[in-house]
Amino acid sequence: VSGSKDKTIKVWDLTTGSLKVILTDSDSVDSVAISPDGKTVISGDYDNSIKVWDVATGTLKATFTGHTDPVVSVAFSPDGKTVISASLDKTIKVWDLATGTLKATLTGHDARILSLAISPDGKTIVSGSDDKTIKVWDLATGAIKGTFTGHSARILSVAISSNGKRVVSGSSDKTIKIWDLATGTLIATLIGHKDDVNSVTFTPDGQTIVSASDDRTIKIWDFKTETLKATLTGHSDDVYSVAISPDGKTIVSGSDDKTLKIWEMP
Repeated sequence: VSGSKDKTIKVWDLTTGSLKVILTDSDSVDSVAISPDGKTVISGDYDNSIKVWDVATGTLKATFTGHTDPVVSVAFSPDGKTVISASLDKTIKVWDLATGTLKATLTGHDARILSLAISPDGKTIVSGSDDKTIKVWDLATGAIKGTFTGHSARILSVAISSNGKRVVSGSSDKTIKIWDLATGTLIATLIGHKDDVNSVTFTPDGQTIVSASDDRTIKIWDFKTETLKATLTGHSDDVYSVAISPDGKTIVSGSDDKTLKIWEMP
């Protein structure tokens, strides 16, 4: 599933590359996520809202309002019952998907929040911000469990490994950092991109990190050895987002060149 500044959300068949559904939004779409059962898409919009879409029918089911600035990152809880959103208004909001009820607002960042991720057990949220920090939150209580510092510029993307033990972050300082989620210890810094690192993610087995950058490349890193395995080139403009298929064999990237590209994992 992809979201665009052209005010559309598109659902694609990964195997064939064919377009299955077009969802027409009322504003620029900054972030999208698909539910664990594949039936629902949520979008974070430039109009400060979160929209809930039915994939099968292409219809808008609900709109969640409460943020006061654009919503730039959205995620589902692992059980699909909760939606988490991050906004340029410096807050994270937690919503009940079924009712649209706002369950909690998490505050603590000193600047715009640019990315969030939720742990596989659904208990922990990680966020990255313009304030150059990563914060770890207890979803149940809304309390800040930790603050990670080390990047020298804004943090554009965060992800959590499938075992829930590691956090990876990408920054405008052109680096990728790997952290211990429980302790906040910085484990490694990966250097290789020549511009902002816009998106980072782990493969499902946790052995590989994939990153995307304004340098128009996608890089593949070995988690254990902390080395660069491959660089994928082909986009003609900034690469904003990367995702990996559940079997870990396919990479999907989205770029400012208005294309999605599908890559075989090297």
